This record gives sequence, C-alpha cells and structure tokens, in this order.
Amino acid sequence: MNRYLNKLLMYHEIHRLDRQGCSVSYIASYLVINWRTVKKYLSMSEQEYEVFLNTQSKRKKGLSPYQQFVKVKLEQYPNTSASQMHDWLKEHYTGFPKVNSKTVYNFVMWVRQEYNIPKISFDREYFIVEELPYGKQAQVDFGEYNIRTGTGKRKKVYFFTMVLSRSRYKYVYFSDTPFTTALSIHAHEKSFEYFQGVPKEIVYDQDKVFMVDENKGDLILTGAFQTYIKQRGYDIYFCRKADPETKGKVENVVKYIKQNFLYNRTYFDLDTLNDEVLGWMARTANHMAHAKTKLSPYQQWHIEKDHLSAYVPLVNQMDDSKYYTVRKDNTISYKSNMYSLPQGTWDASGAKVGVSEDNGYIIIKYSDGTQLCRHRKSYKKGQTIINTDHKRDKAQRIDTMIKKESERFECKEKAVEYFEKIRLEKPRYIRDQIIMIRDTFNLYPDTAINKALEYCLDNHIYSASDFESVAEKYNHELTGNDNTETAVEIKTLPNSRNNAKELEPGTSKILDYESLMPN
Repeated sequence: MNRYLNKLLMYHEIHRLDRQGCSVSYIASYLVINWRTVKKYLSMSEQEYEVFLNTQSKRKKGLSPYQQFVKVKLEQYPNTSASQMHDWLKEHYTGFPKVNSKTVYNFVMWVRQEYNIPKISFDREYFIVEELPYGKQAQVDFGEYNIRTGTGKRKKVYFFTMVLSRSRYKYVYFSDTPFTTALSIHAHEKSFEYFQGVPKEIVYDQDKVFMVDENKGDLILTGAFQTYIKQRGYDIYFCRKADPETKGKVENVVKYIKQNFLYNRTYFDLDTLNDEVLGWMARTANHMAHAKTKLSPYQQWHIEKDHLSAYVPLVNQMDDSKYYTVRKDNTISYKSNMYSLPQGTWDASGAKVGVSEDNGYIIIKYSDGTQLCRHRKSYKKGQTIINTDHKRDKAQRIDTMIKKESERFECKEKAVEYFEKIRLEKPRYIRDQIIMIRDTFNLYPDTAINKALEYCLDNHIYSASDFESVAEKYNHELTGNDNTETAVEIKTLPNSRNNAKELEPGTSKILDYESLMPN
C-alpha cells in the first residue's frame, strides 16, 4: 500500500512541476528519475495512471518461485543485503536464472514490503561535545570540485582547508593538481601564516598524503610529513577510517566551500581563484555569524590567536615559491614557457618543484628548499628554455664512476655495494663522495683501504669522510704509529673576522672509531 501511495504522489508531483513550466529534463533531474518516465507519466490522465498501477501490482514477478526462500532468510537475518541474497539464491538453486542485480534488489524490496520486514539499522548514538579551549585544536580536510571555465568547459580544482575548532576561523588553499605531501606542507604554512599562529593539535583523516600505513593503531607517517610536524611541534590525531564525524567541523567547511563559494563560480586561473577565496573568507566565511555559535569567527579569532603558538616561518620553506609538477620530459611549465630540469628529476610518483624569481632569474628548488637549478627568465611567451647541461644523463655518468673506482678494491662486488649504499643515503652528493673515497688511495696503502671497506660495510657506515677516518686508523695500526693528534698552526683572520678562528667544524675523529674497532 505504501508503495502504491508513493507512486501516486510521484505522478502528482510530476504534473505539478509541469504546470509550473519546468522542463522534462529539469523534472527528471529534480526527482532523480528517467526523463522517459517523466514523459510517460505526463501523457497519462489520473484515471489512466491508476489503471497502470493496478496492472503493475497484478503483474507476475519472474522471481516469484523464490519468494518463500527470500522471506525466510529476511525474517532470520533482517539486515541481509540484496547482493548477498542474490548469492544465496545462486548457491541454493543451481537453476537460478541469469538476472540483473537490480532485478534481485527490486524483488527483495518487494518481499520486505509485502511481509513488513524492515532492514534494521544500528545508528550511532551521538552526544553534544563541549567547546574546546581557545588554541587547542584545528581540523584539516581536502576537497575537489568541477568548476566551470569562461569557455563553458569544466576544470577540476583541488582544495585544502583548515579550521580552528573553537573560533571556526577558516583558511582555504586551491591547487590545479592533486595534493602531495610537499604541497600539503606548503598549505599548512599558508594556513599558519593566515592564522598568525599554530594550534596545539591538528585532526586529520587517514589520508595517503600524510600516512604510509596504519596497523591496529600504529601510524606510519610519510617521511616528509613526520619531519615537518617535528619542526612545527604540534600534536596530531588521525580519525578512524569511515568516521568523518570525529572532524565534523571541517567536514561542514568542505560542504560550505562547495555550496557557497564554488557553486556557479567561473574559473579563470589558479592565482585568481586563490585571490577570490581570500575575499570570500573576509566578507562571508569568517565574517558572518556561525550557525551554531552565533558568533563571528573573525571576532572569535582575535581572542583565539593569543592562545596559539607563535608563527615563525621555517627556514627551509619556500615562502615566495609555488609548486609545479615536473613533466615526463623533465620540464616545468611556468608563465606560458617551458624550462628544463636536470635529467632524472621526473618520477612516476608525481614530483613537484618550487619556483621563485630573483633579479631576472627563476630559481627552481626541491621541496626542502635546496636549489635544483636556475634559468634566466624569458619575458616572451611560448618559449622553451633549455640548459644544455640538463641533457646529460648524470645517472649514467655516476654508474661509470662507480664501476671504474670499484676496480681499485680487492673485492669489486663489495665496493660496488658500498658505493650504491652511499648513493641511496646521499643521492645529491654521490659524485663528491666517490671522488673523496678515490682520493684516499693517494693517502693510504691499499691494505688499509680494503680493511676500511670491510669495516664500513659490516658497521653500516656510509660516508666518505668516515671511510677516510677508518682507513687512517688502519694505516696507523699497520705502520705502528698511534699518534692521532697532530699540531696544527692556526692562522689568524684579518680584521673583524678574527673571532671566526674559534669556530670548530664538525668532523669525525679517528678516536670515535678506535673504541669500536677490534684490537
């Protein structure tokens, strides 16, 4: 009976919308039904539709022979899904016909209605949560949205948002590429700069941007993110999977951004969108009274910012840089021009680099702020700027160096293994490391150097300077000279730089290894 009434109400709703001048496509979209169904119902009078419904109700169902089986199973297990019922039917009846899963679903729903067997749902019980102290917590989430461009096409944009839990003060940062760990860290820094402080704790989803894995409560963070939170010094809290209610404040902000800011907005370019969202936050998102607290987030932020930890930009952060995706041909697109990068910069995980400008040059950096290369800026459009040195395959040159220098050792295979270990530990400095080890052959006998190789491999010491120190220690043992301290003349520096003579660089001493090495 309920199903009959629902269909009758649907019929009258379609005709009501039609009388208001709504199109067939609009009615179909609004009621979430097929447009052919809308046209069919509009062509029927009320009497014709009632006859149609009666005919439908009396129509014999193809799965009627299995009605009793489905009824018994539903009475025994009320929460059984239609897909599981489909599998049971195929398991118990070898001659069960090939039917669409939607047909089984409709039949199971019909049996539920006929015998009043509702699906029992175990709803989570909620209780109102007290407001957190000022400065205690922030929540982070990501979103994506298909925004219309000026030409009528669709462009997918991605956004990061952080909200202070007490004041509801929000920050949003847009990207035209999916967020990586490096880009997320950059968005964190932009948020803290906007908030003028750092909260004591931040709540996250278990997102692959931040986490590598989770095993019964043990969280394995990505290396870059783990380093970052140690630098920033705030606590982290990851929600359980499929538990968005834990960070409900930021979940609401994501919907708010989509429905209030992005809806019906035109996309011009990324910089414009990020400028527009700053204006929206100032006049609406952080200005208007919050629906629950009835207070302006901006006014509350003036209280909360005094409870946040002071924001000081990190030294290795690219404050004036933007991140750009490295293309497969080891280039980046920057202001309508292509700039080359050293061969091997691109990788399949989606490498990104930062770009900033300085006195007519563009500076390209790794995510940790280390300079990768630089180009003279081109003010023309559509240019391809290539540094000829970038065409060289440096990886092949390093392979050649490793092969050549390994032949100096008694055991070539162990030498190759050692060089590869150093390459893994210090990929950017491998060439310097190889040269430094090569130079030890000019300082000490082959016997000492080969013993140093064995010792360093056994004790996992992967550093050229440490290798040289170990070789020096073995040389002292071979020559019988145990004096490891030598007098060094200190030359004073001129003028105001005299005090620099008191600075002592950090070096490895032979004595550091003497206690470890066997007598």
